[in-house]
Amino acid sequence: MKRVLLFLSSLMAAFGLNAEDLRVDTLHGRWSEKRINDWYADQPWPVGANYLPRYAINQIEMWQAETFDAQLIEQELEWAAAIGMNTMRVFLHDLIWQQDPDGFIDRIEAFLKIAQRKRIRPMLVFFDGVWDPHPFLGLQRPPRPHVHNSGWVQSPGRILLGDPARHDELRNYVKGIMHYFANDRRVLAWDLFNEPGNLNQSAYGGLELADKVERSHQLLIKAFEWAREVNPRQPITAGIWRDHGGWAEPSPLFQFMLANADFLSFHNYSGEKNLTAQIEEMKAAHNRPLMCTEYLARGNESTFDPHLGIMKRHRVGAYNWGLVDGKSQTKYPWASWREVFTAEPELWHHDIFRADGTPYRQDEVDYIRQQTR
Repeated sequence: MKRVLLFLSSLMAAFGLNAEDLRVDTLHGRWSEKRINDWYADQPWPVGANYLPRYAINQIEMWQAETFDAQLIEQELEWAAAIGMNTMRVFLHDLIWQQDPDGFIDRIEAFLKIAQRKRIRPMLVFFDGVWDPHPFLGLQRPPRPHVHNSGWVQSPGRILLGDPARHDELRNYVKGIMHYFANDRRVLAWDLFNEPGNLNQSAYGGLELADKVERSHQLLIKAFEWAREVNPRQPITAGIWRDHGGWAEPSPLFQFMLANADFLSFHNYSGEKNLTAQIEEMKAAHNRPLMCTEYLARGNESTFDPHLGIMKRHRVGAYNWGLVDGKSQTKYPWASWREVFTAEPELWHHDIFRADGTPYRQDEVDYIRQQTR
C-alpha cells in the first residue's frame, strides 16, 4: 500500500498536482439528509433575487463605509417584499474585511436589521469567481456605458487566488463573519463560493490564471473546512453553475460541491425544458433540498413565467439575478461585452424594477405575486 501511495504522489507531482487538487470526498460535519430535509421543511419556500443596490457597481461599493446606503437598501427591499420575496442572495468581499472587519460586521448587522423588518432572510456569499480578477478598495470606476456588469469584481482577486500559500489569509474573513452570525436566525444560509473556476472567457478571459480551476478547488476545500469548524446553525452550500447536461459527468470541482453542500444549489439560464430536466435529474440523484441560486436571462428563454412556477411545483428555492436596474447595468445582455449597445435594450436581460421602483414589466410582477401568494 505504501508503494501505491508513493507512486500516486510521484504521478501527481509530475502533473503539478497535490492531494487537495483531487479531493472529492465528503468532509466531516456535513448535515445528514434527515437534518437538512427537516430544516428545509420548516422554511417557507425561498424566493428572492441576487441583490446589489442600484448605487453600487459591485460588492465593494455596496459595503464600503463611504458608500453604504442603508436608506436606499431599505427602499429596495421594501419593493422586493411587496411582491412576496422572502430572501436575497448577497455577496460579501474579502477586501472589505481586510480594510475594516469591525465596520464590515456593523454594516452587515445594519443590513440584516433592514432585511428583518421586511421579513427577508438573506443567503450570504463569501467568494466569487466571476468578472474582474483585480479588485481594489476605494473609489470604484464608473460603469462602461451600456455594458453588462462592467465593474463587478472577483473575491479573492487573481493574485491571492493564484498563490495557495496565501489562501490561509482568508481564514479569518470566513470564520470571523460566520462566527459572529452563526446563531443568527436572520441569516438563511451560507454560500461559500460563487462559480469557482469560471474562466470569464467572454469578458476577462485574457487576465485569468491558467490554473484557475485547480486554485479555486483548493480554496473551496479550505472554505468548507473553515465553515465546518465554525459549525453554524445555518446550512452551507456552494453551487454548480452549468445548465442541464453540464453536470451529468461533473468535474472534480463539481463533485466536491455535490459531496459537501448541505443543500444543493445550481444555476440555470436556459429554457423551461432544460430547467425541468436538471431539477428532475438532481432530485433523482440526491436526497437533498435544491435551490436555483441564479436564473433569469430573458433573451435566453429563462423567464419568470414559467420558471418560477416550475420551481414552486418542485419546491426548489428560486433566486433570479437582479432586483433593481442600477450601476451594474445587468439589464444589458452578456453580449454587450462584444456587441455595441447605445440605448436601453428593448428586452431586459436581468432585473425586475426600474430605479424609481416601477416594474420593467407589470405582468411579470403580477406573476411573481401570484406564485408567492
